[in-house]
Amino acid sequence: MRNPTLHDVARAAGVSYSTADRVLNRRGGVAEKSVLRVQRAIDELGYQRDIHAANLSRRRSYVFRFYLPQGDHSFFTVLRQVVEAQAAQRLAERMQIQIHDVPPLDADALAAELSRIETGDCDCVGIIGSDSGALTAAVERLQAMRIPVVTLVSDAAVEARMLYVGIDNVAAGRTAGRLLRLAHGRGPGRVLPILGALASRDHRDRLKGAHEVLTEPGRHLHLLPPIEVQDRSDILRQKLAAMLAADPQITGIYSIGAGNRALIAMLRDMPTPRPFVVLHELTAPTRAALEADLIDAVIDQNPDEEITLALQAMKAIADELPATPPEVNPTIYLRDNLPR
Repeated sequence: MRNPTLHDVARAAGVSYSTADRVLNRRGGVAEKSVLRVQRAIDELGYQRDIHAANLSRRRSYVFRFYLPQGDHSFFTVLRQVVEAQAAQRLAERMQIQIHDVPPLDADALAAELSRIETGDCDCVGIIGSDSGALTAAVERLQAMRIPVVTLVSDAAVEARMLYVGIDNVAAGRTAGRLLRLAHGRGPGRVLPILGALASRDHRDRLKGAHEVLTEPGRHLHLLPPIEVQDRSDILRQKLAAMLAADPQITGIYSIGAGNRALIAMLRDMPTPRPFVVLHELTAPTRAALEADLIDAVIDQNPDEEITLALQAMKAIADELPATPPEVNPTIYLRDNLPR
């Protein structure tokens, strides 16, 4: 049997094709009783709209905005390059992708940028943000304007955003904890977590995951209080140097956030044996550090896949189709399995 068409819907509802089309595309100007008849006919016939054909017929185009942290952070630089490459590739699909700069780990500054968006400016927004009341309010405002928000890398404004696209950060933290535990065997150890900010859900979730594994009963590993460095090299150098001087028995370091260049530079000057080091994101500096045996493992969240899945989800949302949270699987890189 053939699939029902909009002509079938119009016939079953007792209205013209143009009226059924107006109801389907929410263009207004249709009496409420006719709207109800068309909606009833759609349900009874099981009519499913061909979004691709509809978009072609009305030359539908999309405008998507990404608000990305700026600054000298290798991972965010890679992420920006991926978005820029996708922007060039997707023009043929009538998809305009815009990039806006925001300060890293500053939820209020991101909220202020989002507050400048007006109705009709874009179809969907992708953000990387930290939890704050101002950001939640800004996302709620956009949702009320029918501009959905997708969070990337770190989930935020959970009560208001439409979808999160990224890795399971608790699982990523557990993975890091497992690597550190394997490195220590059954012996004792002292592990120092370094994070950007506890306000960032991804940093908080990764710390939680690592804590779950490293503090299981029967183990002799001690998880030290984390140091917050705001992803700033100067703060990292100062706080890490103070911790290493105060506690020379540190045997493991888990760098949870971005901005690892200063850490790698300090590891280069450490006497051997150095602590076992796990960090996140395969970038040029972290790859070189793996190759030079300055660090031991990198957990990468595949930014190419993440942005591709985010754009697929944003398009589905703009087309009012179901958009389920996509699964982004991180990769563990050691010196032995680095990609070309």
